[in-house]
Amino acid sequence: MRLTAKGRYAVTAMLDLAVHDNEGPISLADISERQGISLSYLEQLFSKLRRRDLVASVRGPGGGYLLNHQPQDISIASIVDSVDENVDATKCSGRADCQHGETCLTHELWADLSDEIHQFLSNINLASIIEKREVQKVAARQDAMVNDIIRLPSQEVV
Repeated sequence: MRLTAKGRYAVTAMLDLAVHDNEGPISLADISERQGISLSYLEQLFSKLRRRDLVASVRGPGGGYLLNHQPQDISIASIVDSVDENVDATKCSGRADCQHGETCLTHELWADLSDEIHQFLSNINLASIIEKREVQKVAARQDAMVNDIIRLPSQEVV
């Protein structure tokens, strides 16, 4: 069982958006810079997030993305589901054909685990993650790092 990069990156990007929610629209370039996720990958993810009504896009200068709901109303499961990610612990990807087209002995166990994981992620929202002190420290460090890069004086080539 594993959550692929698609699901992890979607959650990370949405958490970044939630951390900076009071700053107005956030560009994908800013998220890319802070989180080390490629801009083209973020564009694909945000297309799906927008279709599922989790984010809204703002066009034009100063545009970017905003959360379309309050952070406490966006569960981690809804983010993972919105990018077509499936947290599945079964060997057969939930098809129940794990043993030569038939259900294996442990299929129900792993299917139940998958359901438990999804329920667990449904009970966690963006606001509850932001409230954690360690998350706030990481966000402050990332912001400072990006601001330091922006403020570096340009070096002249001789």
